[in-house]
Amino acid sequence: MAPRTVVLGAGFGGLELSTMLSDAFGDEAGVTLIEKGDSFLFGYSKLDVLFGASVDDLSLPYSAFAKPGVRLARETVTAIDAEARRVTTDRGEYEADHLVVALGADYDYEATPGLTEADVFYSRAGAARLAGEIGSFVTGHAVIGVCGVPYKCTPAPSECALLLHADLVRRGVRDDCRITYIVPQPNPVPPAPDAAAAVLQAFAERDIEFVPGRRIASLDRERRLVVLDDRTEVAYDLFLGVPTHCAPEAVVAAGLAVDGYIPVDPGTLETRHPGVYALGDCAAVGVPKAGAFAEGAGRAVASRLIAAIRGEPIPNPYRGVGACYIEFGAGLVGRVNIDAGGGKPSGTFSGPSEELAADKREFGDSRRARWFGL
Repeated sequence: MAPRTVVLGAGFGGLELSTMLSDAFGDEAGVTLIEKGDSFLFGYSKLDVLFGASVDDLSLPYSAFAKPGVRLARETVTAIDAEARRVTTDRGEYEADHLVVALGADYDYEATPGLTEADVFYSRAGAARLAGEIGSFVTGHAVIGVCGVPYKCTPAPSECALLLHADLVRRGVRDDCRITYIVPQPNPVPPAPDAAAAVLQAFAERDIEFVPGRRIASLDRERRLVVLDDRTEVAYDLFLGVPTHCAPEAVVAAGLAVDGYIPVDPGTLETRHPGVYALGDCAAVGVPKAGAFAEGAGRAVASRLIAAIRGEPIPNPYRGVGACYIEFGAGLVGRVNIDAGGGKPSGTFSGPSEELAADKREFGDSRRARWFGL
């Protein structure tokens, strides 16, 4: 029988790692996957929700995740003892031979005074609420603003701006609306100059104002002003925010986080505690915080565990290679291929095109089928 593996979090990384261990060992996999939510939602689906899709229609129920040798426990992690590889939840306690922390990143609304979940499109509830505001937005100033870095899916706010433009054009009100995107970074896709250039060109063609190097410091909802980190005030009629991210409370309380996230060996994804791994958005590993990279990290850890259990040669170190899709509107999608090997991410860009839109659909369909059989 395989050693006991406890995986915290059923996102991209946790789902793929658990699936690989099940594929390798079947009923003897010995995996417990702990997840507090009732369904999985692709991160990019929140943009679909923002522009009118139903959260329920896009959500994939965890009840459909059924793999031999994997028990999915719908519980909330309350404490982690990394030294003992012991996890406490709201329903019990688990001990592991291998512990994998894949809890993602939470949102720190209090880090930006005035900001609430109702102002951000990075949560399910926030995206659903803002969809109503977008539907009634016919004139005025729309501001897409980032409150802190790093944040999940670097291209997402750019996609929000481009899709908003397309929506306003479709409704015949674009000429009456202004769109501004404000971000602390120097360009919209820092790891990939070609992608950044393509997005900036798209902004220019669509009259979307881009304000780099500025962070949303606070939100005055009563006066409908965003205040930037240089104290500049920007009036808005529609605000679409990206909140400051942080490690989950249980990770911080366990002493695993340093400067906000869990440091790991970049080649193995192991923490300073033997047998304890961290992957995805809660880990500090030098790759973008995006599902594709969490999935790749899950594959890397799973491959190492499988090889160790079987007594086979350990695979090559994790490199941090992945791709992000960028929606340009009007059915066109671009793709950024990122390689974080060597410590500094670099990227190449393809598209935008309808062919890559089909690739993105296939990406989602293949994961839906692999993990949920749907």
